[in-house]
Amino acid sequence: MNDNIKQLRRTHDGRIIAGVCSGVGEYLGVDANLVRIALAVATLFGGVGVGLYAIGWLLMPEQGRDTSIVQDMLAKQQAKSTWQTGTDRPASWDDEQKPQQ
Repeated sequence: MNDNIKQLRRTHDGRIIAGVCSGVGEYLGVDANLVRIALAVATLFGGVGVGLYAIGWLLMPEQGRDTSIVQDMLAKQQAKSTWQTGTDRPASWDDEQKPQQ
């Protein structure tokens, strides 16, 4: 596999809050401060910058990891659902119509 593929990740270097701006800056090849300024301007004009940052934080995997926060939460929920039913099939399959006697 080619290790030279660019991947969008939240970075540890240059991190101020969660590493979203530094990760986007590194991915795009621009200074992270330009990304921060763009998000600040977007926040001033309608508050969109805060939402974009939150979405990036939830969907971008952290440097050194393969899954994002949302992917981890979905996997935990799926494992919890499978554990509660005690089977490898979805819980909705247990609600099938049973013949009446």
